Amino acid sequence: MRFATFQIKGAPSWGLIEGEEAIDLGAVLRDRHPDLKSAIAADALGEVAAAAPDAPRHALATITWLPVLPNPDKILCVGLNYEMHRKETGRTEVDNPTIFARFANSQIGHGANIVRPRVSHELDFEGELAIVIGKPGRYIAPADAFAHVAGYACYNDGSLRDFQRHTHQFTPGKNFPGTGAFGPWMMTPDELGELGSLRLQTRVNGQIVQDATFGQMIFDIPRIIEYCSAFTRLEPGDVIATGTPGGVGAKRNPPLWLQPGDTVEIEIDGLGTLRNGVADEA
Repeated sequence: MRFATFQIKGAPSWGLIEGEEAIDLGAVLRDRHPDLKSAIAADALGEVAAAAPDAPRHALATITWLPVLPNPDKILCVGLNYEMHRKETGRTEVDNPTIFARFANSQIGHGANIVRPRVSHELDFEGELAIVIGKPGRYIAPADAFAHVAGYACYNDGSLRDFQRHTHQFTPGKNFPGTGAFGPWMMTPDELGELGSLRLQTRVNGQIVQDATFGQMIFDIPRIIEYCSAFTRLEPGDVIATGTPGGVGAKRNPPLWLQPGDTVEIEIDGLGTLRNGVADEA
């Protein structure tokens, strides 16, 4: 199943995506589950799907996509999680995942423009797989990790590289408004299947700039969940962006910075394609 958050005539809602239609579950379940996060927290995704026959349907062309989870309790991001990316950054090998945080209000949905801020033109792309947590937990063992996953989505962890380099802390460069693209939808694990051989590609104006499989991750998903749940309690609707492969714009010669008018696509086999334009800050 594919779940998404969207606007219908300016009003936020959420529901299922089937073919070229959005099934507006928010219209019939708002009293019980006002948003997708509440349905995930109630472990009710199967239950709410049963309400689909009674829900209004809208052509995808008529909705405005919002971030899959506009209101997560937290967004945790894994840095330097592919060997090619680690090497291109010159970082040393480490025994534990590199984790930083992104704020929810930095996110945009599929189809929206990534915003290049007025204070920097070093806007970079980072195609990633995002995990959505479905079941809360602390000190989650790797063997139990996948039982805590509600679904997967495409993510573009857009970065302002000069702000990222101001200190050893990544946070400023990773949290500009309108730079974290998340969508179009979340797919449940039963539909996506095994991850290891699936391919992630990032394209800028149709040119492939990143290309990797998830089996190339340094720290796999069970290890990431184990580590993150050691220092914080994972909550339903939390998002973990699992890292980007090599090929980022900052490490190209010359650098490939995103420009207004560009189109960036993050495609994951079997999951879908997240597509965003680029525009200057108003």
